[in-house]
Amino acid sequence: MVPRQGVTQTMAGIARDPFFWDFGKVEKGKTVAHTFILKNNTPQNLSIKALNSSCGCAVTKIGDKNIPPGESTPLEVAFDSRDYSGVVQQYIYVHTDDLDNPILRFIIKADVS
Repeated sequence: MVPRQGVTQTMAGIARDPFFWDFGKVEKGKTVAHTFILKNNTPQNLSIKALNSSCGCAVTKIGDKNIPPGESTPLEVAFDSRDYSGVVQQYIYVHTDDLDNPILRFIIKADVS
């Protein structure tokens, strides 16, 4: 699966952690969304067994539950800010059949006002 170290996405020349997304300032009551890219860097097929999040405010959807070697799939996350204020951080857990990375943790953050 995607190893934690050495994997980055770049945006405007800035290295980004592919497991973290900061929505920045979000107006209370708004729903914001981000799509992570989940890439299978193993030589075997990767199966997604389950998705869950640390709260009901983060809704997730994955493109494909079976990812061939070298292929990618989108992981969509929508955060509903209506019950929050201030800085909020939530977690999305992707359970896989990869013995080296059975659970991948994605983090979303927002400053709700």
